[in-house]
Amino acid sequence: MQINKKVCSEKRKKRIRKCVIGTAIRPRLSVKFSGKHIYAQCVNDEIGSTLVFLSTLAKEAKEQKVISNISGAVLLGKMFGEKAISFGIKQVVFDRGGRKYHGCVQGFADAARGAGLLF
Repeated sequence: MQINKKVCSEKRKKRIRKCVIGTAIRPRLSVKFSGKHIYAQCVNDEIGSTLVFLSTLAKEAKEQKVISNISGAVLLGKMFGEKAISFGIKQVVFDRGGRKYHGCVQGFADAARGAGLLF
């Protein structure tokens, strides 16, 4: 019996989201890595709104030619951390989207911490 990767990924995301909940004080930092792009956002789950959003499609990321690999994740993590702090967000809860904490996810998280976010 073959197990579908997408079904397993959705199960992992739901299992993680039971524990990781964003509030107004500590929003959820959600990271999504696709084949071509990286998307990151801070979400307040209590009211269901996005507070800060940045992706490789953004103007400032295109100027630095950020791509979807480890070095791109590090650049985007640093840019996201600086942008979140400028919006007044200092503490977040990290939602890695069901992915293992290594490679691009770890690079993004370490760069965001280096920029001043606490999680």
